[in-house]
Amino acid sequence: MAGLDILEGRLSVPVIAAPLFIISNPKSVIAQCKAGVVGSFPSLNARPVSQLDEWLDEITSELDSYNAANPDKPAAPFAVNQIVHRSNDRLEQDLALCEKYKVPLVITSLGARVELNDAVHSWGGKTLHDIINIKFAHKALEKGADGLIPVCAGAGGHAGTLSPFALIAEIRQFFDGPIALSGSISTGGGVLAAQAMGADYAYIGSAFIATEEARASEDYKQGIVKGKAEDIVYSSLFTGVSGNYLRESIENAGLDPDNLPESDPSAMNFGSGGNTDAKAWKDIWGCGQGIGSIDKLQSAGAYVHQLAAEYEAAKQRVMGG
Repeated sequence: MAGLDILEGRLSVPVIAAPLFIISNPKSVIAQCKAGVVGSFPSLNARPVSQLDEWLDEITSELDSYNAANPDKPAAPFAVNQIVHRSNDRLEQDLALCEKYKVPLVITSLGARVELNDAVHSWGGKTLHDIINIKFAHKALEKGADGLIPVCAGAGGHAGTLSPFALIAEIRQFFDGPIALSGSISTGGGVLAAQAMGADYAYIGSAFIATEEARASEDYKQGIVKGKAEDIVYSSLFTGVSGNYLRESIENAGLDPDNLPESDPSAMNFGSGGNTDAKAWKDIWGCGQGIGSIDKLQSAGAYVHQLAAEYEAAKQRVMGG
């Protein structure tokens, strides 16, 4: 296995914070990176395009200043998520801004393109592509992705249904590059387990919603704190792509979580969540099954510190056993 060289020696715990639609913002990214995990955000969170320029300037300037003041313990690099699906008419503009700021890591979703990977490589960046099965894994690698993000059963938002034990084992039969595992990981023990299975990093999203810097409503954050695995509903209704959502938000929208119709994938709409009057991500809250261990609202830095302590404790348990 081989991790990403740009992350070598820069992480306090081997974690990439997942880009959260609407929720991730410069404040959360900066806090995550300073704490020692890769901070990320979807480029579409910055609206209009001119705001993406402002966000990238803020993030790079703040992290450069922090690194200059802390040469012995620099911040982790950051990542920008690009939706490659044809519904994203901003892709070329957003990618040009990523080139302007030499974004170190680009996470691609819902489509893989050779020209995008080539562009990122041209400025020295690396790409990770999220996948839900072996077919998409092969396609991403064939088109030049540096690494993979297997989005397994229980992950928040758009997620697959395969067990991480099965999917990671199959990927490792043909790929020895960087893997960041997604799916119900919210503890340091889970991070270590991801590595034991064959991943290099854990990819954590839902737990970061319940942090002070996250741009989520208080009700959403408290839903994460109160929720358990059984409160997660898997449905394609809200965006046209199957994903996991918090039951409470579906009920608040006047829908029956146990009797949701299937959606036509052609209705895919990531900005407004097009198949109901309720807006995906804003009204219908994406959430993974790992939230049962989240019992309080805290800063991103405090959560990362907790993860790192749990991770070290888990290693000691394994070594002691």
